[in-house]
Amino acid sequence: MHTAVSFVIVLGLLIFVHELGHFLFAKLFRVKVFKFSLGFGPRVVGKTIGDTEYLLSAFPLGGYVKMAGENPDDEVGPEDTAVSFSAKPIWMRFIIVAAGPFSNLLFAVLVYFLIFSLVGLPILSTRIGEVQEGSAAEAAGLLKDDLILAIDGEPTDRWEEVSDRIRESGGRPVVLTVERGGETLTVTGQPILKKTSNLFGEEVEVPLLGISASADVRIEQLDLGRAVTESLTRTVEIIQLTVLGIVKIIQHVVPASSLGGPILIAQMAGQHLEAGWVNLFYFIGLLSVNLGILNLLPIPILDGGHLVFFTMEAVMRKPLSMRTREILQQVGMVILVSLMFFVFYNDLARLFGRG
Repeated sequence: MHTAVSFVIVLGLLIFVHELGHFLFAKLFRVKVFKFSLGFGPRVVGKTIGDTEYLLSAFPLGGYVKMAGENPDDEVGPEDTAVSFSAKPIWMRFIIVAAGPFSNLLFAVLVYFLIFSLVGLPILSTRIGEVQEGSAAEAAGLLKDDLILAIDGEPTDRWEEVSDRIRESGGRPVVLTVERGGETLTVTGQPILKKTSNLFGEEVEVPLLGISASADVRIEQLDLGRAVTESLTRTVEIIQLTVLGIVKIIQHVVPASSLGGPILIAQMAGQHLEAGWVNLFYFIGLLSVNLGILNLLPIPILDGGHLVFFTMEAVMRKPLSMRTREILQQVGMVILVSLMFFVFYNDLARLFGRG
């Protein structure tokens, strides 16, 4: 039940945000909008307000905004010429199309802002959860539950800072100031270069002390300024990781079998909802960034593909021929359908234990 409810909430919300971006800028630039639909296929329910029919359609894996003159070969009546999408300047068309994916990116910022301003920022403390046997940390005399106050005289407030400073040491000795049983101690550790796997499964050699964080998390209350800064920072970090992840998949560093589709999204949404609404909204922010970036990929039929068409039109000072556009759109459709079948296969393989 959690899986179904959370899937509808997550996907419906992100599709609505995406299509709303297209819709609002189309209206702003006085482009006539015939339909605003959540979902594809047969109409389930709808209502016409003004020139626009607002629809809920049968298949929920997407949505669309249908505008007058959306394609150059669309027939447009004389009464709609001035409000036709294709009749608008390139910069207007570019913004209308780009508004969808960028709305998803801005929505992620909003989601994280609401979390950080209303709930606070979760911070993993610098308390040691485990000291590996035979490690440099054990040799230095570090113990479980030691609280790391500073490294080389620089205060540490969160585990991320501890990890970064040890890695930045390059393997030279580091001086740690720790709190143990109400006393402050100073110990010197010699990080050892070891091979480990990074976020993308690549083998890298980094200096390590052999300590891991405890589960000690505190919630830091933020003022509005800090909440804005942290939400922007978090969104930019996820954008960078998403783009890097796509590059790693193309380079075959990350296996394509790691890609997931609607079933995986539904499962993950359900798990996050069971862990609490805050966890679910963290996931919504992450997924919103992913949706925005994926839609900006230069694949014909996606928003990114259309943006490439507009860019070429601006450079050549004329639109691509209809024949060229049709061929590229067909190629884009083949790529998209193939990708959909592939991620569905991955989802089913995971579901039935063959992934």
